[in-house]
Amino acid sequence: ALHKTRLPLVRALIIKEGEKGIPAPGGLMWLSRVQGKYFEIQFSRGGEPDGGKISNFLLEKSRVVMQNENERNFHIYYQLLEGASQEQRQNLGLMTPDYYYYLNQSDTYKVDGTDDRSDFSETLNAMQVIGIPPNIQQLVLQLVAGILHLGNISFCEDGNYARVESADLLAFPAYLLGIDSGRLQEKLTSRKMDSRWGGRSESIDVTLNVEQAAYTRDALAKGLYARLFDFLVEAINRAMQKPQEEYSIGVLDIYGFEIFQKNGFEQFCINFVNEKLQQIFIELTLKAEQEEYVQEGIRWTPIQYFNNKIVCDLIENKLSPPGIMSVLDDVCATMHATGGGADQTLLQKLQAAVGTHEHFNSWSSGFVIHHYAGKVSYDVSGFCERNRDVLFSDLIELMQTSEQAFLRMLFPEKLDVEKKGRPSTAGSKIKKQANDLVSTLMKCTPHYIRCIKPNETKRPRDWEENRVKHQVEYLGLKENIRVRRAGFAYRRQFSKFLQRYAILTPETWPRWRGDERQGVQHLLRAVNMEPDQYQMGSTKVFVKNPESLFLLEEMRERKFDGFARTIQKAWRRHVAVRKYEEMREEASNILLNKKERRRNSINRNFVGDYLGLEERPELRQFLGKRERVDFADSVNKYDRRFKPIKRDLILTPKCVYVIGREKVKKGPEKGQVREVLKKKLEIQALRGVSLSTRQDDFFILQEDAADSFLESVFKTEFVSLLCKRFEEAVRRPLPLTFSDTLQFRVKKEGWGGGGTRSVTFSRGSGDVALLKASGRALTVSVGDGLPKSSKPTRKGMAQGKPRRFAQAPTRAAPGPPRGLDRNGVPPSARGSHLPLEITSAGGSQRPPRGPPSSALGASRRPRARPPSEHNTEFLNVPDQGVAGMQRKRSVGQRPVPGVGRPKPQPRAHGPRCRALYQYVGQDVDELSFNVNEVIEILLEDSSGWWKGRLHGQEGLFPGNYVEKI
Repeated sequence: ALHKTRLPLVRALIIKEGEKGIPAPGGLMWLSRVQGKYFEIQFSRGGEPDGGKISNFLLEKSRVVMQNENERNFHIYYQLLEGASQEQRQNLGLMTPDYYYYLNQSDTYKVDGTDDRSDFSETLNAMQVIGIPPNIQQLVLQLVAGILHLGNISFCEDGNYARVESADLLAFPAYLLGIDSGRLQEKLTSRKMDSRWGGRSESIDVTLNVEQAAYTRDALAKGLYARLFDFLVEAINRAMQKPQEEYSIGVLDIYGFEIFQKNGFEQFCINFVNEKLQQIFIELTLKAEQEEYVQEGIRWTPIQYFNNKIVCDLIENKLSPPGIMSVLDDVCATMHATGGGADQTLLQKLQAAVGTHEHFNSWSSGFVIHHYAGKVSYDVSGFCERNRDVLFSDLIELMQTSEQAFLRMLFPEKLDVEKKGRPSTAGSKIKKQANDLVSTLMKCTPHYIRCIKPNETKRPRDWEENRVKHQVEYLGLKENIRVRRAGFAYRRQFSKFLQRYAILTPETWPRWRGDERQGVQHLLRAVNMEPDQYQMGSTKVFVKNPESLFLLEEMRERKFDGFARTIQKAWRRHVAVRKYEEMREEASNILLNKKERRRNSINRNFVGDYLGLEERPELRQFLGKRERVDFADSVNKYDRRFKPIKRDLILTPKCVYVIGREKVKKGPEKGQVREVLKKKLEIQALRGVSLSTRQDDFFILQEDAADSFLESVFKTEFVSLLCKRFEEAVRRPLPLTFSDTLQFRVKKEGWGGGGTRSVTFSRGSGDVALLKASGRALTVSVGDGLPKSSKPTRKGMAQGKPRRFAQAPTRAAPGPPRGLDRNGVPPSARGSHLPLEITSAGGSQRPPRGPPSSALGASRRPRARPPSEHNTEFLNVPDQGVAGMQRKRSVGQRPVPGVGRPKPQPRAHGPRCRALYQYVGQDVDELSFNVNEVIEILLEDSSGWWKGRLHGQEGLFPGNYVEKI
C-alpha cells in the first residue's frame, strides 16, 4: 500500500529536491562547465512525472587538485568548512580554506550571491531526501575532509627519490580514510611494477621521485572524489528510477564552447564534446531539414552551411590518419618519469601525424585547431599528465584495506585478475562518453536551447557585443534561421493535421471521411489561408510562416472556448437553480409547521434587491465600501402608537440597516427630503425574531435597546437570509418565536412613553389583515392561509425550461390596492391590509391614513420604463433605395388627388382594458403600466394573470388591476 500511495509523491519530490545532491559535490551552482549531465524525466501514461534517471559524464576531476585563476574548487569543500557544526569541525579537523593546498592555489574562497552555510544545509537535506542514512552522510563528509587533508601532504627530494616532508601530515588523512599512516606513506612514495621476461612475471617495488609522488597523491584524491560522486548519482537514480520505462523526456545540461587566454587539456575535451554536439545539430536540423524537403517534393532554396564532421575526425580518428586523441594516448603509454618531455614529444608526433590537415596548425608551445567556433590555441603543457588519469593498483589495494566498509565499497576491483591492454585514459573515457551521448540523442527528437555568454566577468549589465556576435555566428544560429526562412516553420502529417484542426469545419468534424490530402486542403481553404503560405508534400503539409500557424491555433482556441462557454453556462445555470431551490427550501423550512403561508408567497421567486440599489447612491452611501447586499426592500415600521412609517430595510452579511426620510430644517437644502440612517444593527447584536402563526406579514426584530415592529411582503426571504447570516456570525441558530400574542419594547422618550407594546393576532375573514389599535395593544385580524405544512412545489426552474406565457404564472396575481382612489398613487405598503383603525383611551377615532407623498413613493419604487424610452427607430426616415429613385423620376406622373386605391381601413381592435391602478412589474416577463393607460388583452387566464400588449411590449399583468372597455 505504501508503494502504491506514497511512492509516486516521494518520486515527484525527489525529482525536485534530489538533484540538489548533485550540485553540492559537483559544483553545478558555481560553474556550468564544471560537469555535464544528462537526465531523463520519466512520465506515467497519464503524463504525470513519476521518476527520473541521471547520467553523469565529463566530471572535471582535475579541478579537485588544481584550479585556474579566480576559480574555486567544488562547492562541497567550502560548504563543509563554512556550515559544519563545532563537533564536526573537531572530528574532521576542519580549518579555514586557505589552510588547504587544494583550495588556496587560486586564492579565491568566496563568491558573490553564494551562501555556503545555507547551501550546506540544502545538501544535507538532499541526501536525506534521496534516502542516504545519517551514518553514510557522515562518512561522505568524512571522505570529503580526508581529500582536503590528503592534499596537504608534500614531498621533498632525498637522493633523487621522494620523501614525505612532514610525517605529521599523514596522521589525519589516514585516520579519516581508515587506513594505516605507514602504508599510506609507502604507497605515495613507491609503487609495485610487474615485469615480464621470457614468459615469467616478476613484481618489483619502484621508488618514485617528487613529481611522481605528487602525481600519485593527486591521482588518489581525484579517484576518491570521482567514486564518491558516482555513488551519489547512483543513490539518486535508485530513489527516482522506475522499474519499467514508459515515457520520458531527456535533458542535456552541458557547458558551452570555451576559449581562454591559456587553453589546456580541459578546454580541449570540452570543445571536442561541443564539436560532437554541433555535428548532431547539423545532422538533425540543417541537413535533415533540407533532405526532408527533397523527399516530400517541396520547392525551396538550398542553404550552404559548414559541416564540422571533418573537425571531429581530426580529433577522434583512430587510423589513417590517427586523430589527436590517439596520438595523445600513444605518448601517455610510453611516458614514465616527467611530464615536460612527454608534452614536447606529443607536439612532435602531432606535427608528423596531422600537421598537413587544413584544420590543424602547430606553434612552439602547442597547436591550433580550427573549430566550428573559430581557431583555438592549446598549450600542450600538462596534456599528458592530465590525460593519464591512472589509479595504480597499489592505491586501490590500499583503499581496500580501510576499516570503513563504505570506503571499501567504492573500490570493488578484483586485483588478482590479470589485466590485458592499456589502462584507459581521460581522453579515451571522454571520447567514449561523448559517442554514447550522441547515440542516445540520435534516438530522440532534440530541441535546442542556446545560451549566449554576454561577458567574461560573470557580472550583470556587462555586455560585450563582439563576443555575442561571435557566438551567434559560430553556433550556426544565422544558418539555422536562414534555413527556417527559406523553408517552412511548421510541418505535420496529414492525419495528425486533420486530427488537430478538424474542429474548424463541420465537414471535418468529428472525422473526415475522404482522402486525407483533400481534407487538409479543405481546412486550409476554409480558414482563407493564402496558397503561397503552405505547400502539400507527399505525406505532410508544410506551413511557411508562424503567423499562419497562429491563425489556425487561434481559430481552434475560439472553437473550444465557445464550446467551453456553452458548457459553463449550462453548468452555472444548473448550479444557480439548484442553489436557488435549496435556498427557497431552507426558507420554507423555517416556517414549516409553525406559520400559515400566503398563497402568493409560497412559490415566489427570491430577488433579494427590491430597491434597485445599483441605481440608488443615496441609499448606498450608508453601507460600507464594497459591502454586499443580501436583501433590500421598502417596509412598514410601526411606532409606539402603531402608526405605520415607510422605511427601507437593507440586510448585508454584517448589519441590518433601517433608512428613513426627513425634511432638511435649515441650510441651503431646507425643505428638501433627504435619506437618513435611522438604525444600524449588527447581526450578532440580535436577540431573536418573533412572528405570528397566521398568514400575516408582520415580524419583530428583537435587540438590546428597543425592538422593531415591521411589516414586509417578503418576510420569509428576509428571515431566512437573516438566520443564515446570524449563524455565520455567532456559530449558533437565530432564536425564532412563533406566537399569536407578541410583545415588543419601544424606546423611552422623555418622561414616560417607554415600556412594551403587545400585538394579538386573531382569526378574521379574507387575506387582507385588519388592524385595530387600542392604547398599548394592537389586534391584527386575518383569514386562514395555506396550511402550516405547505412547501414549495414549483419545479419549472429546476428543469431549466423557459417559461411560456401560456403556462401558469410564477406567482398568484396580487390583490388590487385598497383604500385608494384611482389616482395612480401606489398603496402605502406592499402587503395589502385595510386602513388602520386607532382607538384612543377616550374612544375617539382617527381618520384613515392616506398614501405617502408621491415623491417618497416614487423614489423607493423601481422606475417603470416610460414610453419615450422604448425603441423609436421606426420614427426615423427610412433609406429610400431604388424605390426612391423611381419616385423621383416619376414625380411628374402623379395621379390626380382622390384617384387611386381607397384608403385602408383601420385594423380592428381586440379586447382592451384600462388600468385602474399603477403596477410595477416584479419579473422580466411582467408588464408595467400607469393609471388610465389602455392595454390590449391577448389572453385571459383563470389564475388572475392576463397577457397583454402595451407600447409594443408584451407581458403578464394582474387582471384585478384593470377594467375592460
